Amino acid sequence: MVNDQTGEHPPLLVICCGVSGSGKSTVARHLAARFHLHFVEGDDFHPPENRARMAAGKPLTDAMREPWIAALCTHLADQRSLGSSCVMANSALRRAYRERYRKLGFRTLFLLLDGPPGVIRERMAARRGHYMPPALLDSQYAALEPPVGEEDVVAVDVAGSKSAMCAAAEAAVRERQYRS
Repeated sequence: MVNDQTGEHPPLLVICCGVSGSGKSTVARHLAARFHLHFVEGDDFHPPENRARMAAGKPLTDAMREPWIAALCTHLADQRSLGSSCVMANSALRRAYRERYRKLGFRTLFLLLDGPPGVIRERMAARRGHYMPPALLDSQYAALEPPVGEEDVVAVDVAGSKSAMCAAAEAAVRERQYRS
């Protein structure tokens, strides 16, 4: 996608997505540092009532997610207007949410961090200081709409080491940068 008037590419938006505990923030921070991208932590945009609900072990509804997604889209649109390429850690579990991010005018790349639920559950149990309890993992999988037919989605296996996961994500970003 090249601007016909300037010959320039729009900024890139990489979204590290998947269920809670899959490594979205870890990979997104790595990519932000590696490629000098503006980092967006999706969790920071949740209203306090959403965080409290999840901490209590209750899943969010689509209606509860709406203000969160709207706030993220506003922030990303502001970054787009500045010409900033971004990387965001965000579950993007539903196709409709991914479509909203695609409409912001970036070149998009979704890195679906995916792996065996047992591996992700272990990682969730081991992390400290996060409001999302492992008990909500099943609800995350239930909400996940697989990205069948979505050409800008690349799966990244999370079953291996952190460095292997980050290397696979880097390769996907490089591929997207040169292909667009």
